[in-house]
Amino acid sequence: MNSTIIIIAVILLIVIIAWRLLGTVIQPKVEQRLAQIGLTENEKAANGPLAGDVSLYGRELEAQSQILTPGYFSSLNGAENADSERSSFFPAATFTGSFDGPNKVFAWRSEDGYEGCTYINNRNPGELYILGGDFPPLDGVIPSGPYVAKADATTGKQIWRTYLDNGNASDHWIANANLNILPNGNLPIAWGNQIVILDGDTGRILKHNYLPTGDCPVEDANFKHLTIAADGTLILKDQTRPTGSKEQGTMAIIKGIQAGMEQPNSILLAVDQDTLEVIDQLQLPEPCSSPHVITMFEGKIAIYIGMDKSARRYFWDPAAKKLSADESWQIFPMQEGQTTATAPTPIGDWIAFQLNGAGSKECASSIVVAKQTDPKQMKVVFPFGQLKKGEMSFAPPKCGADIENFMIYSADMGVGKVAGIKLDSATGGLETKFIVDNMSTTFQPVIGPKDKRVLVLTNMKKNVAMEPTMAMLMTQNYREQVVWHDALTGRKLAESDFFEPLVINSLVVPGFGGRCYFPTHKGFITLQVMPDAGK
Repeated sequence: MNSTIIIIAVILLIVIIAWRLLGTVIQPKVEQRLAQIGLTENEKAANGPLAGDVSLYGRELEAQSQILTPGYFSSLNGAENADSERSSFFPAATFTGSFDGPNKVFAWRSEDGYEGCTYINNRNPGELYILGGDFPPLDGVIPSGPYVAKADATTGKQIWRTYLDNGNASDHWIANANLNILPNGNLPIAWGNQIVILDGDTGRILKHNYLPTGDCPVEDANFKHLTIAADGTLILKDQTRPTGSKEQGTMAIIKGIQAGMEQPNSILLAVDQDTLEVIDQLQLPEPCSSPHVITMFEGKIAIYIGMDKSARRYFWDPAAKKLSADESWQIFPMQEGQTTATAPTPIGDWIAFQLNGAGSKECASSIVVAKQTDPKQMKVVFPFGQLKKGEMSFAPPKCGADIENFMIYSADMGVGKVAGIKLDSATGGLETKFIVDNMSTTFQPVIGPKDKRVLVLTNMKKNVAMEPTMAMLMTQNYREQVVWHDALTGRKLAESDFFEPLVINSLVVPGFGGRCYFPTHKGFITLQVMPDAGK
C-alpha cells in the first residue's frame, strides 16, 4: 500500500515538473493555434508582419527619385493615386513573385484597427499614412472621421491619429477625402468645405480654412478632389450631393443620380499650400463627380476634368494667379444612354476617359480618347461589346494606363470584367487585347519595369450568387481578393485569398520591398507575392 502511494506521488511529481518545464513551450503553441482560427491560408502562411524584401528599399527609393512628381514628396506612393495625373503608374515598385512560374501570396493584418480605411501613402520606408473614417453608411449613426493616422509600415501599429470631424455632432455630409504628401512632408487634407495642413511628423493641425462652394449649398459640397500643380498650388474641385438627398457618404451621389435627382454644379479652386488662402476660383458649367488631373501642355499647367455631359480643359497660370477655361478644348464623349466620364488619364498625346461612371442599363461602357492638340480627333472602343438583356454597366473607376507600353485598362463592375486596350499613339486607334472575368470598383495600378509590368486588380465574389450586383454593393455583401496579372496579356500571375471588401473608391497601393496594402473597413491588409518553391 505504502509503495503504491509512493509510486503515484512520484508520477504526479514527474507530471508537475514536466508541465512546469514544458508549459512555456506548450502554452504559446496552444495560443498560436487558437489565434489562427479564422485566418485565411495567406495569413497562416505569413504568421506575422511582412517586412517585404528590405534589400529593395534603397533601390526603390532611388528609382523613384528619378521619376518627376512635381508638387509631391518623392516617394514610392506619395500621392492619392501616384501623381498629379492620377496615373496609377508605379514603375519603381517591385513585384517580388515569379513572372514565369507559380507564386504564393502572404498576408497579414495591421496591428491596430483603422475604421473605414480608404487611402494609404508612404513617405519614407517605414512610414505609412492612413486616411479613414470618410466612408460612412448611407444613414444612421456614422463613424467619427475623417481622420489621418501615421503607422509603422510593417506592423501597422499606430503612431498618432488626428480626427478632423464627427458627422454625428456636426451634421456635416461626410464623404471621401484624399491623401497627398507635400515636398516638405506635410499633408493637405480637404473634406466638406474645409481644408487643413497636418504636420507629417506629429499630426498637429498647422493651418485651417473654409472653402467657397459657388452654386452648390455648403451642406452638399465635398472637396474630395485635391491635386497639386507643378508650382505647388493646390487645385481643388468639389463633388456635389444631389439636391434633396440627406444621405451620407460618396455613395449618396451615385444613389441620388440613379434616382433621377439633380446635382448642383461644381467649382474649381486654386489654394496656396502654405497659407490655405483661396487665390482664385472658377464656377464650372456642370457637376463633376470624378477627380480632375493636372499635367503640362505646351508649357502650361493644364487641368482636365470629366463632367456629367462633357470633358473640358482648364489652365492655371501661376504668374497671373488665374484659373481659366480653354474654350478650344471640350468634348461631349457620352453616347445616348451613357453616364458621367470618370477622371481623365493622360497617355502620350491623348487624354483617355472611362464612361458610365454612374452606371447605365441602356448603353455599355466605353473608353474614349481625344488628342490634346485637337479634341476633334477622338476615338472610341466598347471593350465589352453592347449590353445583353438584363445587364447593367457600372464603371466608376478611372481607366488605368501603362503609359510606356500604351496600354489602357477599363473596369466595368456591372458586367464583371476588366479589359486591356492597346492605344496607337500616332492615330489614337484602340484595340482590345484581353478581357478577364474580374468584378471590381477600384483603380487598376501597374507596377514594375516596362518589360515585366504587372497589373494589380481586386476581384469581388458575391456571398449570394443571385443577389443583384448593385444591392450587393450597397450592402457590402461580398468578399474581395487581389489578383496580379501580366499587364500586356492579362495572364494571371498570382491571386490572394478572399478577404472582407476593399473600401469602395479606394485602391490597392504598392509599398516598399514588394509589399502592397489593401484598405478595408477594419484596417488594412499587407500582402506580398513570392515564388512558390514547393511547386
